[in-house]
Amino acid sequence: MKNAVSGLGLAPDAAMVTFPIDMFLPGSDLSSMAARKREFYNGLMKWKSDFAQTANGELPLLSVEGKSYEDALQKANNLLITSLWGDGLPVWPATPERVDWILRGSALPRTQVLGKFPPRGGITTVETVAIALAMAGGRPEYLPVLIAAVEACLDPANVFDQLQATSGGPFPVVIVNGPIAKEIRLNSGFGCLGPDPQRPAGASIGRALRLLQQNVGGALPGIGTMAIFGAMRYTNAVFAEDEASLPKGWAPHATQRHGFEPGTNAVSVFFASGVTNVRRRGAKKETPEEDVTQGLWRMADFMRTPNLAALSGWEKGTPGAMLISPVVAGMMAKLGWTPAKLREFLWENSKIPMAQLKRGGGPAWIEIDANPVTRDSIKLDPWPIAQKPDNLILIVAGGDHPTHSQWLQAHSPAVVGRVIRTPESFERLLAESDRDLGCAADECRI
Repeated sequence: MKNAVSGLGLAPDAAMVTFPIDMFLPGSDLSSMAARKREFYNGLMKWKSDFAQTANGELPLLSVEGKSYEDALQKANNLLITSLWGDGLPVWPATPERVDWILRGSALPRTQVLGKFPPRGGITTVETVAIALAMAGGRPEYLPVLIAAVEACLDPANVFDQLQATSGGPFPVVIVNGPIAKEIRLNSGFGCLGPDPQRPAGASIGRALRLLQQNVGGALPGIGTMAIFGAMRYTNAVFAEDEASLPKGWAPHATQRHGFEPGTNAVSVFFASGVTNVRRRGAKKETPEEDVTQGLWRMADFMRTPNLAALSGWEKGTPGAMLISPVVAGMMAKLGWTPAKLREFLWENSKIPMAQLKRGGGPAWIEIDANPVTRDSIKLDPWPIAQKPDNLILIVAGGDHPTHSQWLQAHSPAVVGRVIRTPESFERLLAESDRDLGCAADECRI
């Protein structure tokens, strides 16, 4: 609540009267509210804020000293944890020198305001983003992707203030298209959801985004976010589509979803609530046609889940993303499947019979949804998990192996795309990356 109040521009120490969660459950006794009415009166009539900011909005730098570099680094990490600025893993202290180094990757000035990070409403500048990337162990060439991802998260269509604070624990998924993915060592193949020491960019970018969610947005577990079990990932999910392996005639995701020209460096952001492995390949000697069709049915069966996690994105967002490997995409294409036909099949065959929805009380959630278009979908039987097939995300990525697909179920009111802007010195940054980390080309990979 304090985060939400602050995000609205009010004093973070606004008066409030707190009650245990039992008060807000069905059939609860509200008599305790009357017994505490004096607290409500005092909050409305007598409260004054003690909150004050420094005149220029700047805070002094922290100084940590130790007997050795290791001792100082340990003390710095202890300070970050006790101040609730870390995430439980070791971090790089964001020294001025390190932040300046990271900022070399920005095409925007360091003071450029990107927006307010909800729910706390912390002002987010390019420098703020660079600080998080420095703490996460990132590099300058990662910064353009992270900035674009932050801009996509802050788009009002995402309703990010609710996603940050909800009890469901959704986490951002950042899909990168364009040549920048390979240039900065972002994985699109085996292990693309991480970790991958040969393609470390995704982990640093995703972790930096998580640190921004916590430190600027206030999404601290149990305090700023009510995610009952958490988002499962320290590093969110940041990966690239394997555009080099797209079958002939298949456009990149950023082109299909956002209309960007092929070859455009871009991010596409949605919010997932979980990741499910789908055993896609057949077990015996199925024909190619049988293998593909049976695999698609298993995908649709996993998608046909009546827990309504995707209800928020029913009209304009997405119920989730299906990741298929390059070898499977190639097999599908040879049999005449296109992305449009695949989405149509999965959408049609993941519809949920209304009787099944009623069994679990699902219609009640549809009936109380804030979106009238979603509420009106209660008339449909069977009920589709999205308004139209185009809402489904289909991505070619992962290792070149036929056995599995991955279904990233969503809690996502929108899927937001942003073009990535790079500085004029970007080629120099890539050359320095080759110097520091070795050759990034495919032929150099083990």
